[in-house]
Amino acid sequence: MARIAVIGAGMGSLATAARLATGGHRVAVYERAETYGGGVARYERDGFAFDTGPGLLHLPAVYRDLFVKTGKETLERSVELTQVDPSSEHLLPDGTRFALPNASRAGVVAALDEAFGGGAGERWGEVMNRARAVWEATRRPLLEDTLAADTAPLGRDPYPARRRGLFGRSSAPTIAEVGRRELKHPGLAALLAAYVLGYGYDPATAPASAAVLPYMEQTFGSWYVGGGLRALADAVFERCTARGVEFHFGAEVAEVVEKDGRAVGVRLADGTLAEADTVVRGTPRQPLAVDLARFTVLLALRGPRPAGTAHRTLVHGTDRPHDGRPGTPAPTVTVLRPDDARLRPDDAHESVTLTVTVPAQGPVDWTAPGYADAFADRVVEAAEAAVPGLPERVLWREVRTPVDTERLTGVPGGAVPGPALAGAAGAYLRTGNRARPEGLYLVGGSAHPGGGLAHAGMSGAITADLIAGGPGGSR
Repeated sequence: MARIAVIGAGMGSLATAARLATGGHRVAVYERAETYGGGVARYERDGFAFDTGPGLLHLPAVYRDLFVKTGKETLERSVELTQVDPSSEHLLPDGTRFALPNASRAGVVAALDEAFGGGAGERWGEVMNRARAVWEATRRPLLEDTLAADTAPLGRDPYPARRRGLFGRSSAPTIAEVGRRELKHPGLAALLAAYVLGYGYDPATAPASAAVLPYMEQTFGSWYVGGGLRALADAVFERCTARGVEFHFGAEVAEVVEKDGRAVGVRLADGTLAEADTVVRGTPRQPLAVDLARFTVLLALRGPRPAGTAHRTLVHGTDRPHDGRPGTPAPTVTVLRPDDARLRPDDAHESVTLTVTVPAQGPVDWTAPGYADAFADRVVEAAEAAVPGLPERVLWREVRTPVDTERLTGVPGGAVPGPALAGAAGAYLRTGNRARPEGLYLVGGSAHPGGGLAHAGMSGAITADLIAGGPGGSR
């Protein structure tokens, strides 16, 4: 069997390595950091623990497939997986408060009717029906299969409203326009925008096809991994080692070695040459122009988590990425409050994570003296709507800016790749999994099918299948 060199130990790389090693290949992973998981990281202090990357898992079937295909232990026997219910609670600036149940279309319709009046749930359902058409049109080419050589068809937005002429013009609508014109209520429009913003895209420019993102969540559910999402990275890493994958940490790859037009290994920063028949690059590359970043505040709180507290609450503010400037509208803040004893020193304390979608380092200088701390103050102030008395409960806080993300993952500017989307003339498509020279393959958020845990897992499935001689995909 072939010798495979994998550059980077992010989730896409781990998924690829586990599948290839199960197929009998000799797989070695070279990671510049001292641990695995990439953006699926963890911060611990004084008995408190926090996920510093994603906090919830969507499309768990991707990882169920990975565990089934690579060993006897299923995903559910490898990690503790629980559906989050309600899926999310929402607080609007006008004081409206509502919760959406997990994976229940009828429940969502009823909740929206109660919050915004009769007919609101039906209008939301009609948009989700159109989003289902997007899912059906793009599930295979944008999630399950390798990227086609001709991407022109994917540059056209499959959202049905465009073909029905609901917008009175020939150009494709954006998510913000879908909210205004189809949902016809500022609260519903804010809900749609917040979903897209949470995936790292600007609703004012994201194509209407991005409606598939809330559709996926509401159809397939939101799941929490016991101990935090880092536990999923631990489980995938353990699956890799059980299949015989060899890991080298603190081993930065300086270049892919090429001979006669083919990748034949990697050269490390210390000059060591590691020969290989195939090279898989899982390290980040230049982000797309549409990619945004995340600003995170980790809070260690005194006082217990109240019974009945929602795991995820969105405090709605502006529906645009927030640059932290004073005088601008309050940011939309995602508040994560997992009920998990493993994340706190005892039941008299609570771990809370606040996240805001922001521009990457460059358009905003997050290193300017006092800038990040001043914005963190605003984020905590906004989050108090979800956590009453929040400022008085804070024992300490840890602020993470896009600069910290860049330091951790290597992504320029700390941008966080979003999932691939159809439309916008291909502006939301990622690089294909085959690369040059021959024998080089790409995985991870910078490659097809884009960022996010589910997409990273599919990236691994597609690439492993290509290397095995298949068409690229999970079939």
